[in-house]
Amino acid sequence: MMDNVKRSLINRIASTSKTNFELNNLKRMNSKIKKTYFKKSKHTTKPKSSKKHTKNPVSKPQIRVTFEKPLDKPMISPIESHSWECLQTFNSATIEINGTIYFLYRAVGEQWISRIGLATSKDGLHIDERLSYPIYSYFTPSQTSTSRRKNHLTYPDYSSGGGIYGGCEDPRATVIGETIYMVFVAYDGCTEPRLAITTISVKNFLNRIWLWTPVKFISRPYVVNKSGVIFPEKINDEFVIFHRVFPNILIDRRPSLDFNGSNFLTEIDGIKIRDNIWDSRKIGAGAPPIKTEHGWLLVYYATDDRDASQYKIGIMLLDLEDPTKVLYRTNAPAIEPDVWYDNVGNKPGIVYPCGSILRGNDLFVYYGGADNYLCVATTKLDKLVYQLKNQNVII
Repeated sequence: MMDNVKRSLINRIASTSKTNFELNNLKRMNSKIKKTYFKKSKHTTKPKSSKKHTKNPVSKPQIRVTFEKPLDKPMISPIESHSWECLQTFNSATIEINGTIYFLYRAVGEQWISRIGLATSKDGLHIDERLSYPIYSYFTPSQTSTSRRKNHLTYPDYSSGGGIYGGCEDPRATVIGETIYMVFVAYDGCTEPRLAITTISVKNFLNRIWLWTPVKFISRPYVVNKSGVIFPEKINDEFVIFHRVFPNILIDRRPSLDFNGSNFLTEIDGIKIRDNIWDSRKIGAGAPPIKTEHGWLLVYYATDDRDASQYKIGIMLLDLEDPTKVLYRTNAPAIEPDVWYDNVGNKPGIVYPCGSILRGNDLFVYYGGADNYLCVATTKLDKLVYQLKNQNVII
């Protein structure tokens, strides 16, 4: 037992000793990517077929849920001159207010801490404005001291997607009334990541007055809990929250969103993984569900036991009265890591959603590509519903 602990500690020390080298290497990589890819894209939008795992009726055309990737480069990329976001800019919460889409994206910089940046878009595809400073940080300077970083070496490594010293990771945001609720993964660089919540009034948000409420933990300690999303309205007079404890999506129902730091989320199975299919290892809610006439539209992510290294994205339609009841669910990935910006970065082969916007018949899914960039995939709602109801491809 002691030998295992020593080996683990030696590995962590060796890993940390490379931090400055890795930081400079990642900066060089980002610079090289801009020169290589941003001028000429190798973008393709057609989904890859997989004959090995596909079971298709011989006499019918293949029908599966598909998205387009309309841009030949990411929407948001690291800015080298901004020390707080010079390495990674990805996994963004999205909200729409008065015709403007706001991106609350995760950013990692020279301190290896995750913070939240802000950008805006009118058309949902191109960034119109991007602030030069973070709008939310979970840690104070004293909490990121050298002594605290040394303590990091004695704990298991729970870091995810960069940000090895913690911060606020993978935000999801929901507007209810005049309040914006932001749920995020709070990580202190040492102990198990937990879900936390903070809020801000819509008025202050629009006026760039960053008066966020004090953070409250909403998941219990000592349990890794991620992917928290709040439904935008009550169901049967209760607020509903999806969250994830490996490997399933869990559900919590409650009369109020007032958390006091001890009334934690309940851990009741909501939606489970499926055996021998593309979402067989783990699943999690990607973006807060969107209410449609067809049911709650849930964008979710999953990994496969056959290749756990890749994250892919699927779609579910859930019953409006009981969101644990799945009406339709993609039997093959709807969005895969199939373009260059999904495969060049901190974690190649990752597409990870945190936000989605529905404008009329147009659905935008915003995801982190390779844990390095903020990207977008689009489709039409009526097309998606038809494909869901008539799909005949299983992967």
